[in-house]
Amino acid sequence: MSKIYALALHGGAGPKAGEDYQVVEEHLESLTTLGQEMLKNGTPSLDVVENMVAQLEASGLYVAGKGSAPNVAGQVELDASIMQGHTRQAGAVAALKDFISPISVAKAVLQKSPCVMLTADGADYFALEQGFEKVIDPKSYYVLPVGVSQQDIDQYDMSHGTVGAVALDIHGNLAAATSTGGVFGKPQGRVGDTPIIGIGTWADDEIAISCTGTGEFFIRAGGALTTANGYKLAGDTLDEALWRLLDDVKHLGGDGGLIAVDKKGQIAMAYNSDGMKRASVSYNTDIISTTFAPCR
Repeated sequence: MSKIYALALHGGAGPKAGEDYQVVEEHLESLTTLGQEMLKNGTPSLDVVENMVAQLEASGLYVAGKGSAPNVAGQVELDASIMQGHTRQAGAVAALKDFISPISVAKAVLQKSPCVMLTADGADYFALEQGFEKVIDPKSYYVLPVGVSQQDIDQYDMSHGTVGAVALDIHGNLAAATSTGGVFGKPQGRVGDTPIIGIGTWADDEIAISCTGTGEFFIRAGGALTTANGYKLAGDTLDEALWRLLDDVKHLGGDGGLIAVDKKGQIAMAYNSDGMKRASVSYNTDIISTTFAPCR
């Protein structure tokens, strides 16, 4: 058993200059501290990333889970995915309606379903069948996350609020998880990159990745697998691999960010938007929590 571990979190690549994100910074730091203790105590990376993302969803501070906004039809549709690196097992849900923790439903798809992704009514039925808690009163449950105004909700706005986590545990195993309520004012049935394995989320024996940004552009740029293949096949450093994807996203007209951890415990976090809510810790670094900082 190794003493090497690493954890990175993100709360979306859409911070606005001039907004006060102190509560977000503090929340990310407290979660990272908890995740660090879980990893030190031998908790598997899959359970750690689920726990981290479930708490990000429940906080209401981000555009995921409790902080999600309704689509143009007045429905809240939730997307999430999770992947275990050493087994390549994965689970995802898309257009899930009104469940407390989409990431936990996605993990149940990984563990208890022969499928990788369930969508819409099928995802809802599976979640109910598995006993997951449903939102009883959507109007009172969902809240505006930090930095989001009603004007953002009322118009189709390609802002970013996805949350995610990547981790390496002391057993040498990697995992990644990502969750979102989607872009503000989105059309009914719209699905971005978050629930797509290999695009919004990826984990294998060498690297774990979670993305945030304008999902359509991440899909068109090949998403997380572009980064993974750059790192594993093209000889990119971890930072170079992240920018391989981001530069292509920018070329296509989008922006966003991503976080990654490799099997050596290295962490990389990059973005080409105005900022990215993020935090990280590893066996040889202190906790880092930041929203606006130089990104390259």
